[in-house]
Amino acid sequence: MKLKTLPLFGLLCIFWGIPYFFIKLALADVSPLCVAWSRITLGALVLIPVAWHRGALRPALRHHWAILAFAITELVIPFSLIAIAERSLSSSITGVLVATVPLTVVIIAPLFGVRETLSVRRLLGLLVGLIGVVVLLGFDTIADPAQWLAVAGLLIAVLGYAVGPLVVQRHLAGVDEIGAVAISLGVASLILLPLAVATLPHHVPSNLSLLSIAILGLISTASAMLLYFHVIHAAGAARASVVAYVSPAIAALLGVLVLHEHFGVSMAAGLTLILLGSALGSSSVRASDSVASPA
Repeated sequence: MKLKTLPLFGLLCIFWGIPYFFIKLALADVSPLCVAWSRITLGALVLIPVAWHRGALRPALRHHWAILAFAITELVIPFSLIAIAERSLSSSITGVLVATVPLTVVIIAPLFGVRETLSVRRLLGLLVGLIGVVVLLGFDTIADPAQWLAVAGLLIAVLGYAVGPLVVQRHLAGVDEIGAVAISLGVASLILLPLAVATLPHHVPSNLSLLSIAILGLISTASAMLLYFHVIHAAGAARASVVAYVSPAIAALLGVLVLHEHFGVSMAAGLTLILLGSALGSSSVRASDSVASPA
């Protein structure tokens, strides 16, 4: 990963490390589907006017099928299932499970005609990060059937997160990021609207829930999606998805320090392995190992 991209990568890690914490707070009196719809809609309301002012909407609409696919796989499915899962799982465990995205990207990338050349260093980083996920999760964390169902939902969300960046790299290369993100958010908002209306809370949410949704929409959705597109274009889908190794570490720390979720030796060891895997997986490669252009 180029040196000038690293600060943006770090910022993206933070932006996508905090949503698990704020989703947990918002779920206190807002349904999962309303949380997902609210953050997506707020992001759309912020970015669509900006994209329109820049003249980025019409060019992006020429790629409407790719944008629809991205909206469903990267926004509608993961945002909804993650919020649903956090009703049964802790925010830290949820963030950790999402860390399997990079390995999933590597596995399914050939199906999308995307050739990501893997050096030994990058492959080692992906494997070390995955081991860290296993260590951090532990073997006795998931107990009852509701939690296993939540894990199953998260695996589907992970698949969606893995498909999303590959759609961007394969079909949206060269498209203005803000135009594609704005339209994707608008499409996702319309798709989720009926489900959100059906699960509206019967009372006005607390100020804490509303603030959490605002942070989710403005920072972890609108701003993070723009950064994500930029990092994908600059470093490739596999490297960009390594953010999923750092963000669960942030999610776990917030869960422990603020929500008083359990912290043990396995969590400390897992965090160490995840950060090491991220460093290896996102490191620069030799020219001969550079990421190939989409087919």
